[in-house]
Amino acid sequence: MSATSPISATRVRVSRNGQISVPAPVRHRWGAATVLVIDRGDYAIIRPVPDDPIGSLRGAHAGPGPASEEARSANRADEAASEKRRRAKAP
Repeated sequence: MSATSPISATRVRVSRNGQISVPAPVRHRWGAATVLVIDRGDYAIIRPVPDDPIGSLRGAHAGPGPASEEARSANRADEAASEKRRRAKAP
């Protein structure tokens, strides 16, 4: 949802079987046949789930990641700093 799109609320009834109907305009805007219901204790959040969750992530992390040696070097530096802090705390 963008900062300029209005937030709307729709009141729906829960059937005897515990079902609700997501209004058609919302379903069409989401373009998803499945939703995720997140129970927050005193309220619930309903989020659309993409029909192809993996496909919807394509391009989200596009581009090359760090080279193996760069990642290893950063990890070694983090471990060395952690070891140095640990030794400084030891009596």
